[in-house]
Amino acid sequence: MAWIPGGTFWMGSDEFYPEERPAHQVSVDGFFMDEHHVTVAEFRRFVKDTGYVTTAELQPRAEDYPDADPALLVPGSLVFVSPPGPVPLDDFRRWWSWMPGANWRMPEGLGSSIAGRERHPVVHVSYFDALSFAEWAGKELPTEAEWEFAARGGLDRARFVWGDEFAPRGRFRANTWQGEFPWENTADDGFVGTSPVGSYGPNGYGLVDMAGNAWQWTTDLFTTQHGADGRETSPAHACCIPANPRSSVGEGEEDYPSRVIKGGSHLCAPNYCLRYRPAARQAETVETSTCHIGFRCIVRP
Repeated sequence: MAWIPGGTFWMGSDEFYPEERPAHQVSVDGFFMDEHHVTVAEFRRFVKDTGYVTTAELQPRAEDYPDADPALLVPGSLVFVSPPGPVPLDDFRRWWSWMPGANWRMPEGLGSSIAGRERHPVVHVSYFDALSFAEWAGKELPTEAEWEFAARGGLDRARFVWGDEFAPRGRFRANTWQGEFPWENTADDGFVGTSPVGSYGPNGYGLVDMAGNAWQWTTDLFTTQHGADGRETSPAHACCIPANPRSSVGEGEEDYPSRVIKGGSHLCAPNYCLRYRPAARQAETVETSTCHIGFRCIVRP
């Protein structure tokens, strides 16, 4: 783990997506953070030691999904499937598929394997799975403010983890999507899908992959009101999920217990999801697992 010294910084951004606004000053205390995502090998040790079964491996309960097709109520997870050509970007179902049998052991579904990916971020982990691993490891998950402060590596208000230029001197600094999402991935950075942790250099605090590769869970309940109300500074809600947490995902939509995920992933592209930046944030329901969501842990002194 790396020591993150703590301090006051500008959280959020006024330049990009509405949910990142307004930029405001936040203070965090010092803490230790995993230098990289929790890897497949590390998660496998946890499962071997505890017998833990992830959310994606559990049979969904029909009462939790009353409008779902009964044929889809089987263990599985969401997997990205690239369409053969250009498609409208207003319907994510054109590239996301519910894949029966997909989980952290079989990232692309039945018949796939994690062989050779031991140093890749573990994916297909829900918020519950990440919390369970953290408890086993004697650690916690970060708040959104702790995560963002650590990701910036001392570069306050910079656009990216490494500065303001996406590819300084023509060198890629994170595993992201090159080409036209979702059908054309030129893989100019050398990777299609996740990459081994540490494939790119560390930030100013010695942390790798704080942008791209796989999204990372935080403990904050998502709200579109990203204001300077002190909510992000308190770790009091980091230990567990409150009873029936509710967070609005949009006016007129149903409420869901959504948490903030940070960092973007290998599927983030400038023409669709420019979220491989420290200020970027997205809501994800706590039971969700996908092929591009992972996590890392912290320890507070």
